[in-house]
Amino acid sequence: MQSTSEEHPNDAVWLGRNVVDSLPQGALAEKLAIAHRESRQLRVKLGIDPTAPDIHLGHAVVLGKLREFQDAGHRVVLIIGDYTARVGDPSGRSALRPMLSAEEIETNAATFQEQALKVLNADPGRLEVRRNSEWLDMPMTELLKLLRTTTAAQLLERDDFSKRWAAKQPISMLELVYPLLQGYDSVAIEADVEIGGTDQKFNLLLGRDIQRAYGLPEQAVLTMPILAGVDGRQKMSKSLGNQIGITDEPEEMYGRTMSIPDQVMGDYYKLVLGREPDQLLGPRDAKRELAREIVSWLHGPEAAAAAQAHFDRVVVQGDAPERIKETLFDVQNGTVHMPGVIADAFGVSRSEARRLIDQGAVALDDTALSAGEHDVASERLDGAVLRVGKRRFRRMRQASS
Repeated sequence: MQSTSEEHPNDAVWLGRNVVDSLPQGALAEKLAIAHRESRQLRVKLGIDPTAPDIHLGHAVVLGKLREFQDAGHRVVLIIGDYTARVGDPSGRSALRPMLSAEEIETNAATFQEQALKVLNADPGRLEVRRNSEWLDMPMTELLKLLRTTTAAQLLERDDFSKRWAAKQPISMLELVYPLLQGYDSVAIEADVEIGGTDQKFNLLLGRDIQRAYGLPEQAVLTMPILAGVDGRQKMSKSLGNQIGITDEPEEMYGRTMSIPDQVMGDYYKLVLGREPDQLLGPRDAKRELAREIVSWLHGPEAAAAAQAHFDRVVVQGDAPERIKETLFDVQNGTVHMPGVIADAFGVSRSEARRLIDQGAVALDDTALSAGEHDVASERLDGAVLRVGKRRFRRMRQASS
């Protein structure tokens, strides 16, 4: 969604837009000057652990910066952390992350790579996709060499570790090793620049130390702002349910964008669209333009126009959609377990579905289910319209036996 740097002769200034940190000072400009002098591309690294199957707009902020480097003629190295995902990044965590199975990691890795290409240029001359199992499945002698590059004191200076240490909370050896493994990724692919969120600052800077220990030039580091979720308070995250997924249906994407608080709307314009909002528009119209442009970017202008019309009909006017998808239900002993139906229809967890019912956010033919009304008589359902929140609808149909 962002303009290319071809219009901006000073690449260091253009590529440094909207970043929180550009470290060390002047390093990016120096890297660009060396690349120009040597007539070569910079190798710009992003490492992502496939701990979840989908990408949201928070990921797109960092991916958008990578796309700017591609548009400026450089090569992005996207590292799928299939090996580091077995460890779990401790950034921003107060407890050890749960271990994923190899099957989960592989499924998530394939999905992430496919979705990342909605933002990145897939030209092989501008994109290199690697998995860090290529080099991290190393002999013990190589692991010991890596461990010698860093002291325990260095690692315990890290903010989340130091807080847990002070609170006498456990820190696993796996978590202590994680930043070294991420840093070794920069050695393996000879990164010139590494980009990440502000929560990755420690890891990115440690990568410089590890490159130096291996006799390589140290990478420049850029950190990007963390995009707030649709609640306007916490970091966008699928686990918090406040995300806008880049593969969400157009109507869902438009509606969730319209739900963001006015005070964070400027961040969405700047970080996702790469521009400021039109100052002549009031908050309501500016948010409609934001929602329309995001949907248009990811689904096309026609889908954006249809999503806006859907929103106006369903939310503004309070009518049901013109077309409602069907969802099938099974009957057990004359009743239907609604949390399971909602989870399957809308891609939420069963616990989230139960919470929505208990909050009065679920209705059948405009009659809200009561708190605790999780099992519903089957005769109420066939042909009924299931509504979850203001914008999500399904026509209920009994599965054939």
